[in-house]
Amino acid sequence: MKIKDSVVTIFLVFIIIVLIGIIGAFGYVIYNQIIGGGKIQINFGREAGYPTIEFGDNKNNDISEEQVTTFEPVETTSNNNEADNRYRHLYNQLENDAKIIYTQLYKNIENLKTGTYTIEFGNTFADTLSKENGDAELKKNYQSAIEAFLYENPEVFFLDATKMYLNIEEITKITGVKYNVYINQGHKTNYLANGIFSKEDVEKYEAEIEQAKNEILAMVEGKSNYEKIKIIHDYLIDTIEYDTTLLEDNIYNMYGALVSKKCVCEGYAKAFQYLMNQIGIDNVIAIGTATNSNNQTENHAWNYVNLDGNWYAIDVTWDDPVIIGGGRLSNKTRYQYFLKGSNTLFKNHIESNTFTEGGQEFTYPTLSIYDYE
Repeated sequence: MKIKDSVVTIFLVFIIIVLIGIIGAFGYVIYNQIIGGGKIQINFGREAGYPTIEFGDNKNNDISEEQVTTFEPVETTSNNNEADNRYRHLYNQLENDAKIIYTQLYKNIENLKTGTYTIEFGNTFADTLSKENGDAELKKNYQSAIEAFLYENPEVFFLDATKMYLNIEEITKITGVKYNVYINQGHKTNYLANGIFSKEDVEKYEAEIEQAKNEILAMVEGKSNYEKIKIIHDYLIDTIEYDTTLLEDNIYNMYGALVSKKCVCEGYAKAFQYLMNQIGIDNVIAIGTATNSNNQTENHAWNYVNLDGNWYAIDVTWDDPVIIGGGRLSNKTRYQYFLKGSNTLFKNHIESNTFTEGGQEFTYPTLSIYDYE
C-alpha cells in the first residue's frame, strides 16, 4: 500500500511539474507576443537605396580665345522659414509619409554627420505597410523625401544618399503585424560622401564653408536684392573653375564650389542656392537638360530666384564657360543666363520634373515670360 501511494505521489508531482512548465512556456509566449519584443517572422533589410543623377558631365559654351573680350571687375516674399534659412517648395509637394521622413532627416542633420547614425521610425508607417504593395509605396516616398531633402538643403553636402538605406522589419505577433522602420548605412561603412570619413571631417569642412560665406556676405551687406544676386553670381563665376575631369571629390556640392573652387554645374547651383538662403531670397534648384553651343544635349542644373515678385532663371555654370586657350569674359557672356525669363531660358533649357527615373514629379515656380529689366 505504501509503495502504491509513493507511485501516485510521484506521478502527481510529475504532472504538476509538467503543468507548471506548460503554463510557464505559454506565459512566456504570451509575454513575447503581447508585451515583449519577440519576432516570430522578420523580413529584414528590404533596402531602398537612392540613385543620384550626376549632372554636368559636359560643359556648355566652350569659347575660343578670340571670342573673348576684356574682363570687367565685379561691381560692387517668400516662403522662407527664418529659423533655418531654407525654402520648402519641394517639401510642400511631398506625400505625408515622405514629409515625416524629410522632417526627421532635417531634425537629425547634426547626428547624420557621424555617417552611422540610425534614424528610427518604429511602427509609424504601419497603415502604409499594411496595404498591398505598401512597402513599395513607402520606398517611393523615401526616395522622394531624400530627393527633396538634398535639393533644398545644400548644407548636407557631406551625405552620399546612395549609401543610405531604408530598412523595414516586419514582426508578426498574436496581436497582429507590427513594423520597425529605420534608416542607416546598410552594409556600407558609413553614408558620408567620398573624401569625408568622420564627424570631425564634416565640422572642418563646415568651418571652411563658414569662412567663405562670411566673406561673401560682407560684400553684399547693405545692397539691394538685385545687387546681392549679381554680386554672388559674379563671385562664383570669378572664383570657380569648372571641373572637366570628374575625378575630384566634392565637385557636386557647395564645398567644391566655395572652398575647393572646382565643381560641375550641380556644385555651382547648390552654392548659389546656399548663398540665396543666407540672404533671404526665395529660390529653388531646377534640373533638366540643356543643349549647348555645340548642339550637344546634357543633364544640367540651374537656379530660379524670386526678385520683385517674379521668378527668373540664373544659370551660373553657363555664365562661366570653359575658355579654350585662356582669355577673359565679356559682359555679354557673363550675363547671358542672368535673371532670364522663360522666353529666353527655354530656347535651350528643358525642365525635368523628376530627379531620378521613376521618381516623384515635382513642379517649379512659374518663370516670368520676360527677362528682368
